[in-house]
Amino acid sequence: MATSLIRSRAAITGTKDRFTWNEVKDGAVLQEDGVIVEVGTYDDLSARHPTVPVIGTGKEILLPGFVNGHHHVGLTPVQLGSPDMPLELWFITRMVIRNLDLYLDTLYSAFEMIGSGITTVQHIQGWMPGTLPDVEKRATETIKAYEDVGMRVSYCYAVRDQNRLVYQADEEFVKSLPAELRGPMQRWFDRFKMSLDDAMDMFKSFHSQHHNKRRVKIQLAPANLHWCSDPALTKLSEASAKYNVPMHMHLLETAYQKEYAWRRGNCTALEYIDRFGMVNERLTLGHGVWLNEKDIDRLAEARGCVCHNCSSNFRLRSGVAALNHFEKKGINTAIGIDEAGINDDRDMLQELKLVLRAHRVPGMVEADVPTMAQVLRMATVGGAKTTPFGESIGTLEVGKAADMVLIDWESVAYPYLDEMTPTLDAVVQRAKQQAVTMTMCDGEVIYKDGTFTKVDRTAALKALHDDLSKALADDEVERRKLSVALLPHARRFYENYMDPSKHQPFYSPSSRV
Repeated sequence: MATSLIRSRAAITGTKDRFTWNEVKDGAVLQEDGVIVEVGTYDDLSARHPTVPVIGTGKEILLPGFVNGHHHVGLTPVQLGSPDMPLELWFITRMVIRNLDLYLDTLYSAFEMIGSGITTVQHIQGWMPGTLPDVEKRATETIKAYEDVGMRVSYCYAVRDQNRLVYQADEEFVKSLPAELRGPMQRWFDRFKMSLDDAMDMFKSFHSQHHNKRRVKIQLAPANLHWCSDPALTKLSEASAKYNVPMHMHLLETAYQKEYAWRRGNCTALEYIDRFGMVNERLTLGHGVWLNEKDIDRLAEARGCVCHNCSSNFRLRSGVAALNHFEKKGINTAIGIDEAGINDDRDMLQELKLVLRAHRVPGMVEADVPTMAQVLRMATVGGAKTTPFGESIGTLEVGKAADMVLIDWESVAYPYLDEMTPTLDAVVQRAKQQAVTMTMCDGEVIYKDGTFTKVDRTAALKALHDDLSKALADDEVERRKLSVALLPHARRFYENYMDPSKHQPFYSPSSRV
């Protein structure tokens, strides 16, 4: 890697608190071999380093690279024929997803992420059929795609060893179905051949392969409480402690998951996993929509994290996470775009706006609602803390990794912007994806002026298109038919699963009277 000087109209280097941030007018950052070595004004740094190549024109806003704290797939479920539905039914519709080339599929979403200024992604992979060698091969393709395109990735494979379709044992669900569906349903379950021990072996192997890499880290992912047996929770908790790696766990995404925990353990889901020593500073909860006040206090005490997936929660009718309460209790929060954002893409600039707006509860106290600095923090250091990269990324400071994004100021301010409008306010509320002129990861420019520097986007998307243009395989046809046939049975399973009166959110923003 070379040395470069990144020039800006203003450099927002990080946040101070919920309401303020550090901003350097006519700012610049000097990086050497992927590490920030100086931060200051352009005039000062360019005078002292006159021969260093300059990136940027001085008409852009410089920000730390964004972190997508929760991500799964390339092509979105909608693109693959799975419409938005309540989560528990959506699992059924996702059976239609094609047999994808995961290298190309991963590149597809990586292009979208990088183009919106995302430099780091928490990739949580799962639902891969086959034996351990089969899954390892496909997981390797996913990681290689990120390496080739230049992104930073924290990779984890979501461990599932039970209740793989509904909140009931696989064999019991098969028995509950009409005779004509039992065979196809069992064949679907039989596709997934990895054992719990296989999953742990894969983690150990991948951790050994990648832990010294600058742009790839491996962590753990208990998929969710209903998907993990007690032995799985034990093994995952022990491995997290032994290898000192974070765990990212879907938890309490829906009220049905809240009910499942009470049925399983006569306690909340957080209380249940706490029995296994999982609630600590290494834990991130994906979603956490149905945490109660006591749960939130416990998570705050343990210094655990939450990844807020705002778009996904809206799209799948999961509910509204108590983000303002998380903030009040000092819980570190990240932003995840999950399967897809509100526009069915992976646009962090759009997601920032959604998080900012979705939690503006009635009232007049500004401390009660998200702020510009808060959502920037969530999208940078908040996300970083949920990954093994930790404090090495997320701000523009000496010693940190040179992960940065340049945003064209004219596209934000034209045709008019009042001079009293703070820079960050304007960027968060007005910047669109097309305003991103440069994305740098680890000191390397991976996107500039609409072009990806390391991978041919046009060729990759053409290859993906051509691959998906072939006729459906026999197993794809069967899964499509099975998905349609199963949907009414899944609806029936959840019909009387819970008493809605027991699941009233404490943070409801509207009056009951």
